[in-house]
Amino acid sequence: MAIRVLIERKIVPENQPSLNSLLMKLRGKALLAKGYISGETLRSLDDPTEYLVISTWNSLNDWKRWESDKERQEIQNQIDSLLRAPSLHRVFIYD
Repeated sequence: MAIRVLIERKIVPENQPSLNSLLMKLRGKALLAKGYISGETLRSLDDPTEYLVISTWNSLNDWKRWESDKERQEIQNQIDSLLRAPSLHRVFIYD
């Protein structure tokens, strides 16, 4: 069953260029991950420091595999260093 993963991030404004670069790098690697279907990155109109990444995966197992990937974790750690707080991940299933 396909799932959607929502990742919320709140950045430090001066870190936006670095964050954008890392998000593009992460998306490029996700495209090659088993089970990855699609993804999009949104920025809040009300608060431009808030980002929301929505990705779709074939299964929870595919997401978990990608989530625990060493290279992904290294990039995620770099991303988290640019944020006001750690990224918040939430997984949703189709009902």
